[in-house]
Amino acid sequence: MNPILVLSIIGGYFLLLICISMVTSKNATADAFFNGNRQSPWYVVAFGMIGASLSGVTFISVPGEVGNSNFYYFQMVLGYLLGYMVIAQVLLPLYYKYNLISIYTYLEKRLGFWSYKSGAFFFLLSRVIGASFRLFLVASVLQIAIFGAFELPFWLSVVSAVLLIWLYTFRGGIKTIVWTDTLQTAFMLISVVICIFVIKEDLNWSWRDLTSHLYSDPKTTIFNWDWQHNRNFFKQFFAGAFIAIVMTGLDQDMMQKNLTCRNLKDAQKNVYWMSLSLIPVNLLFMILGVLLYAYVDFNHIIIPDGTDRLFPFLAIGHFSMIAGVGFILGITAAAYSSADSALTALTTSFCIDFLNFKPENFEAKKHIKLRVHLGFSVMLVLVILLFKAINDQSVINSIFSIAGYTYGPLLGMFAFGVYTTRLVKDRWVPLICLISPIICYILSTHSESWLNGYRFGFELLILNGGITFLGLFLTSKRSK
Repeated sequence: MNPILVLSIIGGYFLLLICISMVTSKNATADAFFNGNRQSPWYVVAFGMIGASLSGVTFISVPGEVGNSNFYYFQMVLGYLLGYMVIAQVLLPLYYKYNLISIYTYLEKRLGFWSYKSGAFFFLLSRVIGASFRLFLVASVLQIAIFGAFELPFWLSVVSAVLLIWLYTFRGGIKTIVWTDTLQTAFMLISVVICIFVIKEDLNWSWRDLTSHLYSDPKTTIFNWDWQHNRNFFKQFFAGAFIAIVMTGLDQDMMQKNLTCRNLKDAQKNVYWMSLSLIPVNLLFMILGVLLYAYVDFNHIIIPDGTDRLFPFLAIGHFSMIAGVGFILGITAAAYSSADSALTALTTSFCIDFLNFKPENFEAKKHIKLRVHLGFSVMLVLVILLFKAINDQSVINSIFSIAGYTYGPLLGMFAFGVYTTRLVKDRWVPLICLISPIICYILSTHSESWLNGYRFGFELLILNGGITFLGLFLTSKRSK
């Protein structure tokens, strides 16, 4: 693939994002940065959130993972529907009732100061690691496709990647991201469709042949009823529900977009339509995975180590130029649709939750907001370079998994606040939130020997939240 051509297309793509930023941030106030002036059309938010929900990790990982676990991931996608229903019916009314900008301020109103700071801290930790991990993946792909061809160092591609995010978000913030995410979701979906079409043509299949192959291929098996398997249906379904609740409903990054809608009713419509859209979209990614393996078998290609490498390996090294360029645009759009909003959410949470910004002084403190935004940009660069220095994919994946443990305490705290009226011993909450993930990590590591072969899957998140909830309950008292 010609690196100059790819560089030109990527450059044009980001120029388009910057143009959108200039339009949406014109006369933008600091208030628009944090809540978009609460004027975002719900259908625009819903479409853009599809890309943000999937991210670059999903774009690369889900198609390759089909070779290991068939369509079992779809069981989790079905569970998302239940999770999003809880978000729409329980969490969104709560956030709109208190007119929240940072959702973690609810914890202060309900549980106390230290609970509030603990929730915000765990979000910042999770999101810094998660956003850095996603950008590390896309920077690695761009290094192979573009920067490596010009013998440019990896650090330069990382700095360039983060700088571009900063350029189109530093003024408009969430108001800009609502619209850029819409564009990026469109590019991502178009990319997947192009790759499916290219593979079909290379295999000389008709659409009937493609459908017949999907019907007969064992990789399209959806349901797993083995209770000991970490992909068991009930584990996947309820894990999907709770993942949707914590990684959307309790995540400042995702909920900040919902809270830019004009009112609660619009925000709920956004969540319902987005959740329904995720079903065919995820199915599309898994179909692509089946076709990738069919393409490998047909052309007798040696599969690289690690399923995450399969899609990039084929797209850059074996597909036609159109499909290769489509892949580069797709992975860039998928990664940036989550990373750009993460940078804005990090800035929002830190300014409100730790610097005590209030709506009445947003404009007066906009110079501080700008410094915080820049500071988190630098932090993302440093963490990505740390991943590169580690240079061990298993270690990096472990770090990313550990970041996921921090959502458990958020689940426990919000559940305790919403479903009980008890008063916690606020100063004990940080310790409880720290102990819970440690217990879960130990259980996950030794579960097969301790629990007669049982392997934890994503349901570990539920256990994590349950332990936090239990800790809060045992150290609480009845309210008068």
